[in-house]
Order: sequence, then structure tokens, then C-alpha cells
Amino acid sequence: MSKKKPTPHSNRKEKTGKHKKGAPSSARSTSGHLPEVAVLAITSISEDGELIGEPLNWDPRRKPPHIVVTESGRQAAAIVGDRVLCKIRKVRPQLYHALAIRILPGEQPKSVLGVFVATSDGGIIEPISRRQKESFMVASGDTGGALHGELVTGVTMPGMPSMSMTYAKINERLGRLDTPRAASLIAAAMHELPAIFSPEALNEAQAAELPALSAEREDLRDIPLVTIDGEDARDFDDAVFAEADDDEKNPGGWHIVVAIADVAHYVKEESALDADAFERGNSVYFPDRVIPMLPERLSNGLCSLVPREDRFCLAVHLWMDFEGNMRRYKFVRGLMRSQARLTYTEVQAAFDAHTHSRTHSHPPDMADKHPLLESIIVPLFAAYGALSTERDRRGALDLNLPEYKILFDASGNVANIAPRPRQEAHRLIEAYMIAANVAAADFLLKQKKPAIYRVHEPPAEEKLEDLYTLLKMSGYSLQAGSGLRASHFNRVLRASEGRPDAYMIHTSVLRSQMQAYYSHENLGHFGLSLEKYCHFTSPIRRYSDLVVHRSLASAISKDNKELHDKLHVKKINARLADVALHISETERRAMMAEREASDRYKVAYMSRHISDSFTGVISSLNEYGLFVTLSDSGITGFVPTRNLPGDFYIFDKRHACFKGQRSKHTFAIGQTLIITVQTANAMTGSLIFEPQYAPSPSDKSLRPNKQHYDKNRPHHRNKHKENKNSRKKRRH
Repeated sequence: MSKKKPTPHSNRKEKTGKHKKGAPSSARSTSGHLPEVAVLAITSISEDGELIGEPLNWDPRRKPPHIVVTESGRQAAAIVGDRVLCKIRKVRPQLYHALAIRILPGEQPKSVLGVFVATSDGGIIEPISRRQKESFMVASGDTGGALHGELVTGVTMPGMPSMSMTYAKINERLGRLDTPRAASLIAAAMHELPAIFSPEALNEAQAAELPALSAEREDLRDIPLVTIDGEDARDFDDAVFAEADDDEKNPGGWHIVVAIADVAHYVKEESALDADAFERGNSVYFPDRVIPMLPERLSNGLCSLVPREDRFCLAVHLWMDFEGNMRRYKFVRGLMRSQARLTYTEVQAAFDAHTHSRTHSHPPDMADKHPLLESIIVPLFAAYGALSTERDRRGALDLNLPEYKILFDASGNVANIAPRPRQEAHRLIEAYMIAANVAAADFLLKQKKPAIYRVHEPPAEEKLEDLYTLLKMSGYSLQAGSGLRASHFNRVLRASEGRPDAYMIHTSVLRSQMQAYYSHENLGHFGLSLEKYCHFTSPIRRYSDLVVHRSLASAISKDNKELHDKLHVKKINARLADVALHISETERRAMMAEREASDRYKVAYMSRHISDSFTGVISSLNEYGLFVTLSDSGITGFVPTRNLPGDFYIFDKRHACFKGQRSKHTFAIGQTLIITVQTANAMTGSLIFEPQYAPSPSDKSLRPNKQHYDKNRPHHRNKHKENKNSRKKRRH
């Protein structure tokens, strides 16, 4: 078992046993309910200005309950990051109301990110986050030379007296907010991503030597390995090759080679490079730039499998039968030389042309034929066909949701947001990487070597409740109970193909899944329907893969004295439990930062379309309003309840909709809407839509009622007593 997620706000030890009545607690009760009094961390602020809290020490692998925190107004307002002692009341499953008792004193200054507004006696930092409402004063000696309108970071000064605002000191200037590509800088600063390598790490990277063949490495340079990546890829950490297996006992089978950059050769344990890589945990990919896990000398140089240059690699030979079942494998440390740097687009185009020519019984034009078609591309696709057969038989979760790419013009402004093409060439590489990852996990388990595994648990029951209801309302059914498998979800996904609600069904199934994480224990992967799985194929950008590489290198080493040393393995496992928890958190941090930057670029794009109309689909909703995803760009904006026209709408969670009180008109998940862009605030990242739904003037039932519902009015109170269901809805 991995230890609980540490909180940055507290270092106190957890206590066991029952809590005294009225004593504050940060832990969950064994019954699954929160205690009556607990300490909450304020994590965000809703669109309606409600404080949202989360219990301290909450397991990041589980979905936290939704806790709305109300303040008494007799004390300073809480902000994101505060720890607040609260009295908690359960409203319904996964929904709680908390009344703030007092804000607990902070243990360290808080980070501040915002726009500097110069004043005569210093300035003010206006926050750029939707989740933070408080502004901060800056004394004249603490501005750090910041200019009016610049994006800055700073730290609060708790000791500075103030009647209204907290004081802060500026420690970094990030440039103007209105400059192109500022969104990634904002996201990096908000999530405190390490952006500068230590001098020691840079020196180690610079001292790395060019690869050369040695006794402990196999010469793989005669194997025509190729890399296949996107057009804008800069680092190439995996290369592939496939050929028909010449073993007579394996008719129709395949021999596959997957070669991965040998990062472990350059990044030694306890080195400065290792310390920096561990701190980052992974590379972070923004739409306009990358914060790499390793210095460029390695990530884009010695560890990148560029064509026609020798590179150290860790390779696996895979032998498959004609149905994609793995017969055997072999890991080697080698020296390779990529034959070509190919892109998904050119590989797909070459194979499509080849398939078309065979279907129409005429040879392709030799002038247009790809030079590597027959020797490389066709065998790769043929072996992929076998792997696809195995995947379908295994029943891996097969979601089909569009991905979008943000395109920039020469000045760095967002020019367009377009669907990212999803081709079989993408699936081909995924299939090869999954096969290599499975072999790595199997090998390390058999060798009893410590490792880090990629774990994906089955959906939690609380996540499935809403999905069951939605599917039933939409005419689908999903098997319930402990025997639920990914293949059962696939039946629902396939049934939705071609239907108007397909996007809604795929999105809802995705949201019902647990978040994958890293663990030193092999717990299987539900989504891939695999009993064992680890990450082996991207050590340039994931620390987990680097750990796996080290274990593999140790296992295949001729001098493997520690292989059966149980005490050594026990110590390593204890350390890897902490490593797995840390890199799970850095992965989550990177995902949030990437999403933050993408959302801000999307808002910047939509700010040029105020009052314009778009078509979208209601992708989700909560008690505050609707989330609408635009069909052409995948941009998601919010429709607050105040923007729902023509009636007073009540949130109906059971049927996943808002229902008009008089008209009975509904706004439901999966419904298509035409919306106009009302607000696109590039500073806060807020995007507000308004639906174009105007009732007919003759339809009196849809006209807004002058007398708003009030249960204290006599005739309303009588109606309130007569209708039990309405009473429950209004109370909630």
C-alpha cells in the first residue's frame, strides 16, 4: 500500500483511534461519511463565487466529495490555499455543505500570480486565476522593478499590517499579459513547474559522451529501425521494426523489435540529472512549447533516435503468433541506428495508396511510391493487424473522442483550433508500445525485480451511479456488479456509433473511469484489460520509464548479484512506493497545467468572437449551470443558470438535466444548442456562453414570472406543502 498524499500545509502525524466529540479531523470516517467537524483545504471557487473545499490528506486516486463552504462574514474572507475549520452537513451522497468556523493560520507564505497595477505608493497584484478573488498590495520597495500591466509572481508578507488587503512582495517578472503565448507562462507559474535545470545537471549533460559499441551491448545497426512521430515532434525515443517470423513452428507469426533510447546510461541514480528529472517527474507539453524532463543536450540530442546516427538503446525482441499472442521476448542493451524519421501522415498515406492499388488491381505509380513501403511500412501494418486482433479479443476500452490542436500564426497568436487527425498509423505505434510495455512488466515480475507499474483500477461505484442513470435514460444498458469489464463498456460505445448521442455516451464513459496512476505494486490495468502493465517506452519524458529501464538493465546484466537479495529488494520497494506517489502527483500537476494553458489559449481565441454564434453539445452540468462543448473546435464554455432563458430552471441530477418550472422544457446532457459568446476573459480564463433559445411571444407559459418563487408567500407555501418532490428539489 502506498502512503497517503502529503499535504503542503501540515506535517503533523496522523493519529489513530476515535475522535473526541467536536474535535476537528482531516480524515474520512470508516463509514464513508465526513466527520461533523473537519479541516478543509479551499481548492477552488465556482463560477458563482462559492468556495469549494476538499478534506486534507484525501487520496488523489479517489474522486473527492463536492463540498460547498459558506462563510459567516464575521472574519477575513478565505482564499484558495487556506485551511479552514468547518462544521459539515451531508446534503446527499457526494455533496456536503460546510460552515466555516475559522481560518487556520498558515505555516508559510503563499505564492501569488497576477497582473501588476502600478499606484503612487507601490502597486496591486490582481490575480489572474478564476479560483482566487483576493488582490494583494505591494509596497514601493517590493515591486522588483515591475511595470504596470506586467505578469508577476510573488509571495505574501503575513507580517505586514493592512486594513483591507494582504501585502505581497514581487519576486519575478514574467512579461506582459497581452503578449502572444503568455498562457503557457501563466500555467507554468500557477502550478509551480520547475523550469530551470541546476548548473550541476547541465554540466553532467554537457559531459555526456557519444555512444560507441562495447562488450555489454549488441550491435543492432543492421536492423532497419525507423521512428514514427508527429510532424512537430522534436525528440524521438522509440523506433520500430517488423518482419515475418521464419520459425516453422509459428506460421503467419511476426518478429517485432521495439528499441527505446537508453536514458539510464546517461542519467545515473543519485546524480544531479537524476535529481532534476525526479523533481519534474515528466515533461510538460504546452501547445506552444515544452518544459522537458531532461536538458536539451540529452532530450533532443544523445537520447533522441535521430536518423543515421548511432544511439544507445534498450530493445525488446517480440515474437507473436498470427493472432497477436506473445510467444516469447528478449530484452537487450544495444547500439542502434535509425534508418529514417517518418511521420504518421506520410506512413498512413503510403499504406493507403498501397491498399488502394491492391484493391483496384493496378500497381501504384512508382514515382509516388514511398521508398520504404515494401521493406518497412507494409510489414509494420501487417504485424499491427495481428496485435489489433489480440486487442479486440482482450476487450481493451475503445473510446473514440476527437482531439484538437491549437494552431498559431507567425506572431504567436492563436490562428485556429482544428480537429487533430486520428489515423491507423497512430494506433499502430500505440499497439507496438503496449506490447513492449506488457513484456517489460512480465519480465520484471518473473525476475522479481523492483519496478514501478502503471495501474488503472476498475471504476468506483460512486462514479458509476450517474452513468447507470444516464445510460438507462438514453436507452442503453450496462452490466452492474463486480464482474464489470472494459468490454462491457465497449458494447455500449459500439451501440452509440452513428447516433446523435455518441459524443455524450463516450464522454460519460470516460468520466466514469478512475484516473490511472503509478504504483510499486502490480495491480493491473482495467482500461487495457491487462493483468500486468508498466511504462517502458518513453524514458526521455517520464521518470517512471527511467526507473523501469534501470530495473531491466540490472536484470539482464551479467553481473547481477542483487537479483535474489531479498533485503535489497525490500529496501528498493519501500523507496519506489514514495517515488510512485511523487510521480503520480507530478503527472497530475502536468495535466492540470497543460489543460490550464490550453483553456487560456482557447479563451484568447474566443475573445475575438464575442456575440458570434456557434453550435455545441451539452457535455456536462452541475447545480450552477451547463458546460457546452463546441462542435468545430472542442472548446468548452459555461452557461450559468442565470443565462437559461424563458423560465426558472431546477437542476434535476437524477435525469441529468435542468427542467423549466412552468414550461417543463429541459436542457440535458447530449442536447445540441446554438450559443453566443457572452464573455471571454483572457485574464481569468473564464468563458461564458448564452444559449440562443427564445420562446414564442404567444407562449405565455414560457414568459418569465414577475413573482419569483418564494416559499414564504401564503399561496406558494401551500403549494410547497402539497408537492413533496418540489420541496426536495428546492431545498437542494
